[in-house]
Amino acid sequence: MASVRVCGVDELGVNEASRFVVDGVAIAVVKDAAGEVFAIGDTCTHGDISLAEGFVEDDTLECWAHGSKFSLRSGKPLTLPAYEPVPVFQVEVKDGGVHIDPSVTLTV
Repeated sequence: MASVRVCGVDELGVNEASRFVVDGVAIAVVKDAAGEVFAIGDTCTHGDISLAEGFVEDDTLECWAHGSKFSLRSGKPLTLPAYEPVPVFQVEVKDGGVHIDPSVTLTV
């Protein structure tokens, strides 16, 4: 699958997560204070909770339900109770749009 435009960069709030579903894959997209855009799997690996409803702090996204923090760069959980990582997707910003291919995950 080719990358899909999910939104404009200017539509993303700074240090806020937004949820998009691309080809059936739920993805949380975050723009940090430096303007860098990240895309990680939207479902917490500890429970079936949307991470996009959580809190962004530095380079992490915290699940609102149980407090697990996931690295935006690696998808790895940095705090318990989650111990399994979420996928991290390649993000392309072109022509002011955020493009994601849900079939391309990054390993860090």
